[in-house]
Amino acid sequence: MIEVHHETLGALPVAWRSAPGGDPPILWLHGVPDSSELWTPFLERAGGIAPDLPGFGRSAKRGDLDYSIAGYADWLERFCDHVGLDRIRLAVHDWGAVGLAFAQRAPERIERLVAIDAVPFLPGYRWHPIARVWRTPVAGEIAMGLAIGPIVRRLLPDGRAEPVLEHFDPGTQRAILRLYRSSPPEVLAAAGRDLGAIAAPALVLHGARDRYIPARFADGLTAALGDGRAEHVEGAGHWPWLDRPELVERVARFLAG
Repeated sequence: MIEVHHETLGALPVAWRSAPGGDPPILWLHGVPDSSELWTPFLERAGGIAPDLPGFGRSAKRGDLDYSIAGYADWLERFCDHVGLDRIRLAVHDWGAVGLAFAQRAPERIERLVAIDAVPFLPGYRWHPIARVWRTPVAGEIAMGLAIGPIVRRLLPDGRAEPVLEHFDPGTQRAILRLYRSSPPEVLAAAGRDLGAIAAPALVLHGARDRYIPARFADGLTAALGDGRAEHVEGAGHWPWLDRPELVERVARFLAG
């Protein structure tokens, strides 16, 4: 059974989902524009802990928070200490890749790793067209203001729009803009400088039809990690398990070792 938790971390609200699972626990990190709800089928199958990252879901969305790669890595350190996570199995999707910044700081804490269509912390990546708009002052704010229900439903796959719209308020929109604007290509490349320090066995899954991140970056991430394997998922997009539900079992089995 999945439980939803609401507490404070550093006097700020933090929400997360949890379900019974193995030891060490799996830490599931969502990306943009999702929340911990994204991981429901994985929590039901494998258990673990899935936080709403700052700016998303029901966690803090204040304007003075640090919505950058380093800021999220700092927050993850505090969150893991708060809930008593020493060693973890780590699973990330999209901007959940901030967990890779955290993992590079303390690679000894990572037992196994799954990266699914992760934002590339690698040289050579250039943002997709929507992200380039978000990174542009004024144009990004206008685009966010126009991101009403019908448009969000056209951009997201079936099953993702309604959970996103539930929490897609001005605080989340601001967090997205600040995260993208703090992350030009050179910052992304620098954020992955020590990926090789993560010696844990890693599975890198990538939808072959991902419209936002070219599949070649899955191979680049695999090469950068100490012990990685890439799998290109045919017929799948940026949320590959929505197209290929059997991937939930694939991920659970890999993380179980």
